[in-house]
Amino acid sequence: MLDYPALAAVATVINEGTFERAATVLGITPSAVSQRVRGLEERLGTVLIIRGQPCRPTKMGRTLTAHFDRVRLLETELGPDLMPDREEQRRHPLKVAVNSDSLATWFPEAARAFGHAAGTPLDLVLDDEAHTAERLRSGEVVAAVTAETGEVQGCRKIPLGSLPYAACASPAFVARFFPHGVNAQRLAEAPCLRFDQRDSLQARWVRNTFSIELDAPIYSVPSTQAFIDLAGAGLAWGMQPLILAEPHLAAGTLVELLPDTRMAVALNWIVARLPVKSLDRLTDAVRSTASLALQ
Repeated sequence: MLDYPALAAVATVINEGTFERAATVLGITPSAVSQRVRGLEERLGTVLIIRGQPCRPTKMGRTLTAHFDRVRLLETELGPDLMPDREEQRRHPLKVAVNSDSLATWFPEAARAFGHAAGTPLDLVLDDEAHTAERLRSGEVVAAVTAETGEVQGCRKIPLGSLPYAACASPAFVARFFPHGVNAQRLAEAPCLRFDQRDSLQARWVRNTFSIELDAPIYSVPSTQAFIDLAGAGLAWGMQPLILAEPHLAAGTLVELLPDTRMAVALNWIVARLPVKSLDRLTDAVRSTASLALQ
């Protein structure tokens, strides 16, 4: 049987990042938090937390934290006679992985609708749409917006629709790098944007359109807003979510490199099969919002 007060200490340190903040959340001293963590580590015979600034979980620490979070969620379904501290339970957030472009476009409306209906907070974890499902497999989150098409054990998958993208740049950028039209040679010289090292949209567009591999100067910009702002400023071209790009295209501050070559990223909602009403409400809000916003 796991020592749940000790497990709560481990999970809180991992979630808060330090023993001091965990002590504040738990209402005990940092020394008491440290004793609980050390006691559980000694009992299990393994390190659970890598001490540092911030503290980080080991693989076992992450697994136990995910288990504890799910137990807390399941406890929210107990009646008030069995779980008297309902207010504390209600504040326990749902951890959800979502990609940056969804968070900058349609997902906030889903979060708003859920928050108004359920009153349960969300803890959003940002990751690339091709990798959010890994957060679910590790147990770090209980649901994810993902572009992955495979199944995740213990979860159900719901297709949401597609988020369209267009290859865009400023008119001045196009005039400078593509004065005679977009071609493979000029694409090797024209700087492009990417969200991070795992962002493959620009490379996919070049491969699909010109049957070549992208080999150009790259600016890594891990912000959806900065991504479109820097394209508008003429720094580089990039694949922009059409929902965000349309006003700029209408105003003429952005133009499409090749208007007939838009790409669509199919998104799925993958959610843990847990008997938790707040998860069902979140799923309803996500599906409803996506049905209006996505193709």
